[in-house]
Amino acid sequence: MFELFKTFFQIGLFTIGGGYAMIPLIEQKVVDEKAWVSKEELLDLIAVAQSCPGVFAVNISIFIGLKRMGGRGALVSAIGTCLPSFICILAIALVFQQFRENVYVEHFFRGIRPAVVALILLPVFRMAKSAKITRYNVWIPIVSAFLIWKLGVSPIFIVLAAGIAGYAYGQYLKGDFLNS
Repeated sequence: MFELFKTFFQIGLFTIGGGYAMIPLIEQKVVDEKAWVSKEELLDLIAVAQSCPGVFAVNISIFIGLKRMGGRGALVSAIGTCLPSFICILAIALVFQQFRENVYVEHFFRGIRPAVVALILLPVFRMAKSAKITRYNVWIPIVSAFLIWKLGVSPIFIVLAAGIAGYAYGQYLKGDFLNS
């Protein structure tokens, strides 16, 4: 139980940029080092965690903790993931007013933005490779992102439409499209 807490505490402590930036570290710790889940299971858990309400990093830690040790594991891993951020935010809140207009602090945050973007893009490319996104179907996530970003379409409708289209395409491949 402590190993689960320690692992997710470390992941939460050493990751800047939120849940998506945590994916490489989660993969390294949970898949490669601990072998708690396979790469395929992690990809499935990522998909489920993204579709559930709440913070992605907490969702993924809950699912892995649940898989490992049931309800207690889910609770312990969620606390392990949240605690470093809570401590950091508390510490920042205590001293923020003193450093709020400090030029160096401002430059520091401006400087880490590109690194955070890179930390988020890396797992996106890895997930795209694992999801078998090719030059022939790359239009699907691009169109989906455009519909959500520019036209304000709800992601729920995108997920439902993609699920229905995927089912219909599977039926078409089996030759049962008109019979279902």
